[in-house]
Amino acid sequence: MKSISPKLLLILIAVVLAALIVAGIFVYLPQEFFNWRAAIFIFLLSIIPSSVVIVCIHFSVLKKMERLLDTVKNYRANGDNPSQLTTNSANNIDNLKLEIVAWADDRKNEIERLKKLEVYRKEFLGNVSHELKTPIFNIQGYVLTLLDGGLEDPSINRNYLERAEKSVDRMITIIDDLEAISQLETGELQIEPERFDILALAKDVAEAQEMKATAKGIILTLPEDNKPVYIFADRFRVRQVLVNLIVNSVKYGKEYGETKIRFYDIGENIMVEIADNGIGIAKEHLPRLFERFYRVDKSRSREQGGTGLGLAIVKHIIEAHNQTINVMSTESAGTVFSFTLKKST
Repeated sequence: MKSISPKLLLILIAVVLAALIVAGIFVYLPQEFFNWRAAIFIFLLSIIPSSVVIVCIHFSVLKKMERLLDTVKNYRANGDNPSQLTTNSANNIDNLKLEIVAWADDRKNEIERLKKLEVYRKEFLGNVSHELKTPIFNIQGYVLTLLDGGLEDPSINRNYLERAEKSVDRMITIIDDLEAISQLETGELQIEPERFDILALAKDVAEAQEMKATAKGIILTLPEDNKPVYIFADRFRVRQVLVNLIVNSVKYGKEYGETKIRFYDIGENIMVEIADNGIGIAKEHLPRLFERFYRVDKSRSREQGGTGLGLAIVKHIIEAHNQTINVMSTESAGTVFSFTLKKST
């Protein structure tokens, strides 16, 4: 059934109240003093004070309702992700109902988001603990072996010290990466943009990885025209992005594969594409690929020496430039990472 409008409801209440007054008079007054003309007169006379009382009550309630509606709207507007809502300004009661329902939905969504963040926090702390625990235990084992007599044994003392140094270097790398992510997330790490040729930078990074690529028979391909591609970005941070993506392509690519580095002019931006024809990534892994410490193949990734933070850093660097990064992949066919940066003339 369609709801009655507030104005019609007020009229009905005033009429009922006037009728009750007439009925009360009819009951208590002698019949000789009360006829239908008197009843109509009293009824019409009673509507006026009844209407005044009802209107006063209505406006009093309406004022409080408006304040409550404004309060709910303000709470929703200040939320992290308020849902979109279309209200009918002519009916504050319906508006308040809609706002309260929407507020409840927002709070429900917020609770769900906090639950996911709690799970993510636990995973993150567990991953940090695990990543640091491995090199710490390695160092502890090497030091204990040296203290138990290995220090005097020339066949193992230097070897164990070098292994301990590698574990220390791994810890430093993890801590440096965590610090970089933290600074990028909080905005403490400022982007320092400048005009430079990203093609030249990509060639420099590719040349640095050429020996590792050659060892696996992987070919690194860049545009042959050597035409400069100028962008306006932080050179050091963009180098980090290219190093992470190219190193990953070589590290996890299949033998005798190919990695192509391409640049596309798309109006105000330059799109950088790093594509390989490697083993690819399963579809279920793609949504979480840029999470901290997320690994597609945990055992293989750790054997390769990765910290699990590289792609998270890449994502934060690109977003710090107010740009986006995407990944497409098909198992057994290859993976394509693409990101945009502001073009410079």
